[in-house]
Amino acid sequence: MLYDETKEAVIIDPGCYEKNEKELLTAFIESKNLKVVKLLNTHCHIDHVLGNAFVKRTYKVDLYIHQDDAQVLKAVEAYAGNYGFQQYEPTKEDHFIEEGDVVTFGNTSLQVIWVPGHAPGHVVFYHKESLNCIAGDTLFEGSIGRTDLPGGDHQTLLQAIKTKMLTLPDEVVIHPGHGPSTTIGMEKIHNPFVGKNASL
Repeated sequence: MLYDETKEAVIIDPGCYEKNEKELLTAFIESKNLKVVKLLNTHCHIDHVLGNAFVKRTYKVDLYIHQDDAQVLKAVEAYAGNYGFQQYEPTKEDHFIEEGDVVTFGNTSLQVIWVPGHAPGHVVFYHKESLNCIAGDTLFEGSIGRTDLPGGDHQTLLQAIKTKMLTLPDEVVIHPGHGPSTTIGMEKIHNPFVGKNASL
C-alpha cells in the first residue's frame, strides 16, 4: 500500500486471502484514516491477485492492469483450486494501463514502466521524486523473477530489466513482490543475472 499526506492510498497486488489477512489490511487502513482510491496489479499471477475482489468490494475502487495480463488474470479462476485456494473470488479489470502512463493519487504520481518476461503484462510503478520502485516479480535482491510459468520468457525479462530498470538512478530502491528491498546500484554490481558480472 502507498499513501501520502492527503491520506489517499492505492493498494498494489493484494495477496490477502485468509480472514485474518483481510482484517490486518482493513485495520491498518482504518488506523491511518486512509481513503483507498485505486487497486493496481503489477501482474496477475495468483499470489498477487488473491485479494482483488475483496479490495474492490470493500473500498469500491477500480482495478488497473496491463492489457497483456488480462488473460493471465482470467486464467486464475481455472487453477486456483489446484493451489488450495478453493474460495478464490474472480474479478475483472476496469482499466488498462501501459508504458508511459502516470497513475495518480493524492499528491503522488507513479510512472508505469512495462517490464515483460515474468508475465507478459508485467509493469512496475516508479515514484521518481522519492526514488522508489514497486517492482513486483521482476528484479529481486540477487535474483530475477521466474520465467517458467505460462507467458514467461527468460530473455525478454533480462532485456527488459537491463533496458528499463537498470537505467534508473543507482539510488532507486526496488521493492519486490517477495523478499527484501534492494537498490538499482547494488543489482547492477552484484546481480548474477543482470549485473556487470552476469554470464552471457
